[in-house]
Amino acid sequence: MVSAQVDASSAGRAASHTLHVAFSYRLGSFELAPEFTAGDGITALVGASGAGKTLTLRAIAGLVAPQAGRIELQGDTLFDAGQGVAIAPQTRRIGVVFQQYALFPHLTVAQNVAYGLAQRTEAERQADVLSWLSLVGLEAYASRWPRELSGGQQQRVALARALAPAPRLLLLDEPFAAVDMGLRKRLREELRRLQRTVGTPMLLVTHDLDEVQQLADAVIVLDHGRVVHQQPVGGEHGDLSAVHTLLTAPRD
Repeated sequence: MVSAQVDASSAGRAASHTLHVAFSYRLGSFELAPEFTAGDGITALVGASGAGKTLTLRAIAGLVAPQAGRIELQGDTLFDAGQGVAIAPQTRRIGVVFQQYALFPHLTVAQNVAYGLAQRTEAERQADVLSWLSLVGLEAYASRWPRELSGGQQQRVALARALAPAPRLLLLDEPFAAVDMGLRKRLREELRRLQRTVGTPMLLVTHDLDEVQQLADAVIVLDHGRVVHQQPVGGEHGDLSAVHTLLTAPRD
């Protein structure tokens, strides 16, 4: 089982956040067949290019349908090929942050953050938007357009927009790939703080072991579409030599 270390007082909450993944999806000659469990905190999904990391996120989000298997979140079945269950992406309550952030260029920062809050009253939306912008340090940028923001600011807006509807899980596909190395460490620290503040479980795709060490509570290694290793991260579990060995091993 891959999960963050939790104390006894939060054990029940951690169990409710559990993500179970066991499916197979064939695309041409490539078969993706990951099997893992992730809990609270940030779980990193690592692997070489072409290992199936992003495709795994897309399957969890409901953007692709596996041919077999099952995906569960917080005890709810999101996908079950055998039972014919495939919950629509928009009703899974899963947020996604892509590499390029995908902000709506015709909407202001505040309007981007409010995008997923249509079911709330206008007063509630305004209050929520201001709260989220304050949390990511961008309350003074509410009326700006995405083109007026730096890469780091756009990333913060994307995070606020994804978290504002209170998703049960946040999927992050190499969210720091578009920013320079100098900014990357600070953004990692901000994401770690944000996760600890809001408590939303996160599944993070990355190929950077420094990122895993700085951010993750657990790590899963994907190779040729299969999980080949998983372990906790941090404290007495800080040794990632096994992960490094797997990532640097010659590929077939």
